[in-house]
Amino acid sequence: MDLVPALEEPLRQPLKSVLGPATAKVMAEHLGLLTVGDLLHHYPRRYEERGQLTHLADLPMDEHVTVVAQVADARLHTFASAKAPRGKGQRLEVTITDGSGRLQLVFFGAGVHKPHKELLPGTRAMFAGKVSVFNRRLQLAHPAYELLRGTDDDPAESVETWAGALIPIYPATAKLESWKIGKAIQTVLPTAQEAVDPLPDSLREGRGLVPLPEALLKIHRPHTKADIEDARSRLKWDEAFVLQVALARRRHADAQLPAVPRKPAPDGLLTAFDARLPFTLTDGQRRVSKEIFDDLATDHPMHRLLQGEVGSGKTMVALRAMLAVVDAGGQAAMLAPTEVLAQQHHRSIVEMMGELAEGGMLGGAEQATKVVLLTGSMGAAARRHALLDLTTGEAGIVIGTHALIEDKVQFHDLGLVVVDEQHRFGVEQRDALRGKGKQPPHLLVMTATPIPRTVAMTVFGDLETSVLDQLPAGRSPIASHVVPAADKPHFLSRAWERVREEVENGHQAYVVCPRIGDEEDDPKKSGRKKPPQSPEDAAEKRPPLAVLDVADQLTKGPLQGLRVEVLHGRMHPDDKDAVMRRFAAGETHVLVATTVIEVGVNVPNATAMVIMDADRFGVSQLHQLRGRVGRGSAPGLCLLVTEMPEASPARQRLGAVASTLDGFELSRIDLEQRREGDVLGQAQSGARTSLKVLAVIEDEEIIAEAREEATAVVAQDPELTHLPALRTALDALLDEEREQYLEKG
Repeated sequence: MDLVPALEEPLRQPLKSVLGPATAKVMAEHLGLLTVGDLLHHYPRRYEERGQLTHLADLPMDEHVTVVAQVADARLHTFASAKAPRGKGQRLEVTITDGSGRLQLVFFGAGVHKPHKELLPGTRAMFAGKVSVFNRRLQLAHPAYELLRGTDDDPAESVETWAGALIPIYPATAKLESWKIGKAIQTVLPTAQEAVDPLPDSLREGRGLVPLPEALLKIHRPHTKADIEDARSRLKWDEAFVLQVALARRRHADAQLPAVPRKPAPDGLLTAFDARLPFTLTDGQRRVSKEIFDDLATDHPMHRLLQGEVGSGKTMVALRAMLAVVDAGGQAAMLAPTEVLAQQHHRSIVEMMGELAEGGMLGGAEQATKVVLLTGSMGAAARRHALLDLTTGEAGIVIGTHALIEDKVQFHDLGLVVVDEQHRFGVEQRDALRGKGKQPPHLLVMTATPIPRTVAMTVFGDLETSVLDQLPAGRSPIASHVVPAADKPHFLSRAWERVREEVENGHQAYVVCPRIGDEEDDPKKSGRKKPPQSPEDAAEKRPPLAVLDVADQLTKGPLQGLRVEVLHGRMHPDDKDAVMRRFAAGETHVLVATTVIEVGVNVPNATAMVIMDADRFGVSQLHQLRGRVGRGSAPGLCLLVTEMPEASPARQRLGAVASTLDGFELSRIDLEQRREGDVLGQAQSGARTSLKVLAVIEDEEIIAEAREEATAVVAQDPELTHLPALRTALDALLDEEREQYLEKG
């Protein structure tokens, strides 16, 4: 049955049949717009008012901008140059103003004639180009421009192209200016009448939302600010609702799957484990464990996201869930993103369980099971042994990397999959592991990256969420400071003194660098042609500091005499493990590493961390790294070293990280600083983001309401048989692959 109504066809027309091949090609290649419908959903980024001018004072550097401004003055200079030795070179300098600031435009050579005639003082126009700095002043070189003619000069042009007092400014590219996109949209706008409305009528009328054709018209050709408001609130609902329907359908499909209920035996492994614990669980750990045990006892698979601050005891909660499943006769697998982390988890779980992890061995307790490790670099004999333990059911718990997913790995009865640091795994990998159960196993996903509630509803909308927000007793506070190495070099010297002091007090330290340093240096990158223009540029253009270089400089310089070792991803797995063991045992004073230590590494005696080129890391990554110190009873110290100048956004970001230890607060800051839509953007799907007007942080209410509405719609009509237009919108948002992808977030 064809669910695509015939009405949808005009919006499916390829742009090349409507706009001309050259424009269509640029739209496809640079903006990802292929059909008339794509173009209609390319909304203005903002609007300029005829009587108002842009803030030239706030222009971002190195970005393609569109401004509306008035020419203040224009001067033509002639000069001698290699091409025009007799003083015949020409340069036109035009100053434009908007009342808040001034901006210089420059045109050279043959490019001066047209603007010289047209850009007379008093003329108003839209200008587009890349903002650069010359002689400490902002300028646009050879900008494209479009005159804004008054109605008297050329009524047809003006009324047709710039209808209404509000001028839409579109996300544009160097190859296609905003007003050219605007003209293309004017061409296809009549087709908006044919747009099929995905929202059920009852929902639209109940919430007083305008129909879709009207919303498209109002967003591209608003006459008043109220028009823009109407259009945006309607289009936000579309995005939130269609996305939540996709997630609700996944939840619905998952709820139909059968699973084996897993209830722990009354006096089994879990009871024995709890009895050995040297501490009591926090209230949060108890609450979350209950949510998990309730899910495990049902006959459809658990899908739960466990998020908790670095060090809130997620591993403990996950381990108790695994023990409950082993008690109930099943097996549990834990998937870790790196070998270092898999080995670390294996070590700490075996330590926590003691003789309960020695199933089938002398000295093992009677309820004991076996805990095996499976990674890609294990020797053939050890690997064969581990595989055999899994097939026979001898091993109740396995911890491993991607190696767990390979075809050879067979389980006796896989009952629970725990995925650590979810964002590093694709859905294909997760599903491959789930496919190893005789029936779909229960699933617990853990992340230490705090996720604001709305993002959890959007990105992990198919998972129920549990949050661990209490830190276990005995955790120490971490002091964080920004070290401005370029402005105040003595601060950096003091940082190394602090590291020495920590070591003298019997503690250890990490130094983290963005790069390893054994890469072949690219000659193209190292040969600098022109000197950088600002300190910020200089810091940006220098290659990031590398582990091998920094370790070398520290051992010869400020940390001379201390035992310094390196750790990075390209080392042989056995060497990595040996380095981690020596550091954990306290034999190494300072570990210089890449972000391989970001997740899960637990050395309570490490109290200090120095992060070099901290501006090269993301907010949540810095928060993760910082969580590696202060894990014992001594207070932690984290120093964020940067060469970025004080006023730069990078420094503000580091200031935010230094000022709070609240991961949820930081994840909000992180999201607000990124462009809207990045949440589901490139990192998640490799495709363009589906969010254009919906802002995940601001529109929390809409997302929550859309989730409720979507759940109700899907419960009534899972296949959306009675809502063909919604089905069509869903297909457009998510081809099959993309719908699968949403699950991984």
